Amino acid sequence: MEDDDTGNRFRISRRPSAANLRKGRHHRRRLSASSARQADADERSSLLDAADLEDSYATIPGTSRPRLSRNQSSASPRTVRTSSFTSRLSKSLAAVESKLGQQWADERVWYDQFTSTDWVHDAQKDAYRVKALRARRDFKGRVYALFDGAQGWILVAIIGMLTACMAFFVDVSENVFFDWKTGYCTKGWYLSKKKCCLSDTMNEFCPMWSHWSLGLTGQESLWIDWAIYILATMTLATISCLLTLTTRTTFPGLLKIQNVDEDISLPAGDAEASSSSPAASKPKSEFYSPPVVYYPAAGSGVAEVKVILSGFVLHGYLGFKTLVIKVVALILSVASGLSLGKEGPFVHIATCIGNIACRLFDKYNYNDAKRREVLSASAASGVAVAFGAPIGGVLFSLEEVSYYFPPKTLFRTFCCCIVAALSLKFLNPYGTGKIVLFEVRYTVDWHIFELVAFIFLGICGGTYGALFIKASKHWATRFRRIPFIKKNPVGELMLVALVSSLISYWNRYSKMAVSELLYELASPCSGGGSEHSGICPTPDEIPEAIGDLAIALAIKSFLTVTTFGTKVPAGIYVPTMVIGGLMGHMVGLGVEYAVYKYPNSVLFASCPAEAPPSSCVVPGVYALVAAGAVMCGVTRLSVTLAIILFEMTGSLDHVLPFSLAVLVSKWTADAIEPLSIYDLLTDLNSYPYLDNKIRPIFSSHLADITPKARPERIIDISESPLVPANSLREKLRLLQQAGELDGGLPIVNNNVLVGLIPAPDLEYALDNLQHEDGDLCRMVAIVDGSESDHEDGSLKDPCDFTPYIDPAPVALERHSPMDLVYECFVKLGLRYLCVLRDGKFHGVVHKKTFVKYLKEVVEGNHE
Repeated sequence: MEDDDTGNRFRISRRPSAANLRKGRHHRRRLSASSARQADADERSSLLDAADLEDSYATIPGTSRPRLSRNQSSASPRTVRTSSFTSRLSKSLAAVESKLGQQWADERVWYDQFTSTDWVHDAQKDAYRVKALRARRDFKGRVYALFDGAQGWILVAIIGMLTACMAFFVDVSENVFFDWKTGYCTKGWYLSKKKCCLSDTMNEFCPMWSHWSLGLTGQESLWIDWAIYILATMTLATISCLLTLTTRTTFPGLLKIQNVDEDISLPAGDAEASSSSPAASKPKSEFYSPPVVYYPAAGSGVAEVKVILSGFVLHGYLGFKTLVIKVVALILSVASGLSLGKEGPFVHIATCIGNIACRLFDKYNYNDAKRREVLSASAASGVAVAFGAPIGGVLFSLEEVSYYFPPKTLFRTFCCCIVAALSLKFLNPYGTGKIVLFEVRYTVDWHIFELVAFIFLGICGGTYGALFIKASKHWATRFRRIPFIKKNPVGELMLVALVSSLISYWNRYSKMAVSELLYELASPCSGGGSEHSGICPTPDEIPEAIGDLAIALAIKSFLTVTTFGTKVPAGIYVPTMVIGGLMGHMVGLGVEYAVYKYPNSVLFASCPAEAPPSSCVVPGVYALVAAGAVMCGVTRLSVTLAIILFEMTGSLDHVLPFSLAVLVSKWTADAIEPLSIYDLLTDLNSYPYLDNKIRPIFSSHLADITPKARPERIIDISESPLVPANSLREKLRLLQQAGELDGGLPIVNNNVLVGLIPAPDLEYALDNLQHEDGDLCRMVAIVDGSESDHEDGSLKDPCDFTPYIDPAPVALERHSPMDLVYECFVKLGLRYLCVLRDGKFHGVVHKKTFVKYLKEVVEGNHE
């Protein structure tokens, strides 16, 4: 037994041998129907007993019937789940909550690792919870109804405040560690350089800031400072990597998933890599793939959050351990000076906070579909604190990560982002009143002739973003396939840190933190030549400044490609924006130089006469336009990026240039590389993610992908509704061997589909049998006593499995168009779809089968 990402107890399905499946069965005995009713008939019983509920709900098609608590056992029949933290705040509210929600809080058989959420079941469960809640007409019932409606708002407010506190802690801590690489503050070792010098700008001269060489030898030495810089960079990066590796999670392989983090070194179909691994050399059954190993704290986590919100289950990815290690490791990795950002991991951190906070309320803790509504709001708050853009955070959740986003969730997401932004504004991490460091303001409007430059930047940004994706994949599939690098992620990171420190120390721009560099690139020149030396040169110094920026662009591009995919928390948002900022600032300086050289040109007639070129052209605007274009080329965010850039600048006049560049960038990037960086990771990691934003063109029917029905994958009750438990166990084993841990076994009567029992529910029911070898299991409800002849003394009393059976699974005729099948899987969130032929059972199509087929259609490999 282990804790999952929600803090609840779950079982990891291991190899389905008879010995392992029977192991530990005595810990999970199930009460009989009569004893269960007696055990539940206490002061915490619901208004309707199990028999009444069963009679009421049995006639509703497709409705899961009430189940007994998994925590009950023969040794302690009165054991119930511990009430939630919030319900303990008020004794009366807790009593009402237990009476109304006990029947539905514990009925869920928890999802196994690498399976999909049953959206239909979770929606039905919440519907009956609300129905039971509204049935109460007394005062306590009305009070609890109000409290139940307020739980969502309370929860998102708590998540917003906690996310802001976590962002404040990361921002303040990483600044101190980053500055320690170059020196220390003589008046307080715990102060960053900016706090030490009491200045908002990074001036080169600060008497209170001492370099390490001066403190160690009494005189400044460039070589000693360089050596300490290299040592500090490698130390911080190595510690961050070691912390990340502590989150290593191994799962006995049943599905062929290459990697579950941002290590894309094993592309799909890489048979040689898998066969040369130590796991592949060991004897194993032909049905099983090698164990799956992933590191929840590695990478940004945005791709995994996107997959989790679609209904895929990754235990531990949003747990407390992952949260703590990700925060600490992120501080160290950003402080090391590697070309990575903290904005992407903020999405993962905020989602972890949301997942943990869901434990406060049973409504969200025991319902995966409801929990994912909260996780959507949590992910949005991460973007809100990362960019200081609450509206952009809402759009990010809607456009990028969320799979199910009803209007109610939209409003709560907005509330969560507003609370997070206000809380961070109150905490003031930078001491400047800004939520993020790179927040800028523009006062000079743009001119018509600059539209050409903005479109050009959009094309360059989209091209660069698409090439960055291809380069990252090429680097991962070439360099990381070297045996030493593949087996030693710490060694790879140390090599990357060494190269980064050796190169970036001698270039002013590459040595700076990515957030500070983006701020300098995007800031308008105030006219005081010393404020941003090199960024705001005089007209005669522009060619030299463009050369320096070009060198920094090449360095940052190389370091970003090599750093992406290493085993540390790393974001890609701000590094790509910095690359775009360097590119855009170069173009802006070029336009400014053209205005300087040809002031009387008709093209520049709108510029003020007798005014310096900097009053007409603002290179910082070009930098931010290109930053958005490159980020769009990498992530394919569109509306979200335009709003984020607007909220960062507060300039309504520049919304049009931002939007135009993002639009052109997306068109260009889609033409060169159809997949975004996160789509590529999802595809290479073999996640069963069904993209609901694509509209494929089908030329086939449902029958073309329906596997042939086999007797060992069907429960036939034509002769008797009583099925031996051993037979069910064998069918379950074969289903799990095929990798369908979240599949199901159809129940047929004379080739007519009469129901379906999900594999997790069947496994749970079989594990709770007293004596599996001789038990008979009832697979259909008996309402008229027609099977009474079987109830003699020669047979044991069969277990009633009807509460686990879906009496009306979704089924389509085999000639149904694939467009209808696509809508069923996407809109209903099905895990499997039954297929009929002339009203008779024909087969079952699993979601993973349809996802594989859909990828072939999109890639053009299927006619």
